[in-house]
Amino acid sequence: MSDQSNFAQFEDSANGFSIRSTSIPELKPGEVLVRNTYTTICRSDIYTFQGKRKEKSPTILGHEIVGKIVLLSPDAPSKDLRGHVLQIGDRITWGIYASDPASAFAKKGIPQKGEDLFKYGHEQITAQSTLHGGLAEYIILRKNTPIIAIQDDALSNKAASLINCAVSTAAGAIRLAGNLENQTVLVNGTGMLGIIACAMAHKAGARKVIAVDFNIERANLALKFGADLALGADAPVLSSSPADDTVEKLKVDVVLEFSGIPEAMKSTLELLDIGGTAVWIGATFPQPDIAINGEKMIRRVLTIKGLHNYNQSDLVAAVEFMESSFNEFDFDSLVHGGFSLEQTPAAYQYAIDHNPFRVGIDLVD
Repeated sequence: MSDQSNFAQFEDSANGFSIRSTSIPELKPGEVLVRNTYTTICRSDIYTFQGKRKEKSPTILGHEIVGKIVLLSPDAPSKDLRGHVLQIGDRITWGIYASDPASAFAKKGIPQKGEDLFKYGHEQITAQSTLHGGLAEYIILRKNTPIIAIQDDALSNKAASLINCAVSTAAGAIRLAGNLENQTVLVNGTGMLGIIACAMAHKAGARKVIAVDFNIERANLALKFGADLALGADAPVLSSSPADDTVEKLKVDVVLEFSGIPEAMKSTLELLDIGGTAVWIGATFPQPDIAINGEKMIRRVLTIKGLHNYNQSDLVAAVEFMESSFNEFDFDSLVHGGFSLEQTPAAYQYAIDHNPFRVGIDLVD
């Protein structure tokens, strides 16, 4: 094992990245040293790179990561979330946060909102804390980080790297939606999370999965990931008052809203049948207020739920979904490239120029 780690330090949107090296510090009780093997560039990373999203800097970006255990400190977790005995060499992923299980929010089942939360890929580099992002050869997992081992032969590093952000968040949305068996599910916004949610809804027994996006090509791609119908956002059946009175307005049981567009959040509520549920996931940026008709909500017995990040059960569900579905859906096709750590600036520019679902950075020679 090396006593040094190279990493890509992000300064700010004006100064970008620089490749640096740092000594790997001695682990504190409860910590785990991991050799990162693969990371992907998430949409939030791109917004930070462009200056549209503010992060404490300098920092090490990257939170969708898979890696292998190099060292377990005293008091490090002996088992993962599924009861697997953790060992050096295990391929693992982990929650994007370290959260005190004794916190009030953790006890409510939302540890991602716990006090003194530490979020990987979003923390400032300091003299006391450096290796906490995906764009580094090594990462130190703090105490109270949920860890889960992934079978080496179950799925690729590309697919595995998606688990601890995109797939786990989609799993949380499916959990909040409730039992999807024989339900009609509309997935609005077929970026990475929406595509995965289509596959999850299909596997959960939905009667019909409808993918909707302004980009009809992305909506059509969802047909390869469990969707039964793909629609452009301007499809007449999505209108609350179709111009053509021969068009029957679509009715659905569940809306999974990933676009975060206020007009879409409001209009998709109109598509819910009596007793329907909307789960809002995409509006993670400043929003104007949305006017909702309270009488309609009450008389139609509708439910709106919000989700930001995910809990530990969602992480487990995400891993199990990917392990069982890897040979059914081509998740690798959603990750472009295979850039090296030294090519991080080029990888980000590729992500901006080509707008793929994800861009991958291979951290192992």
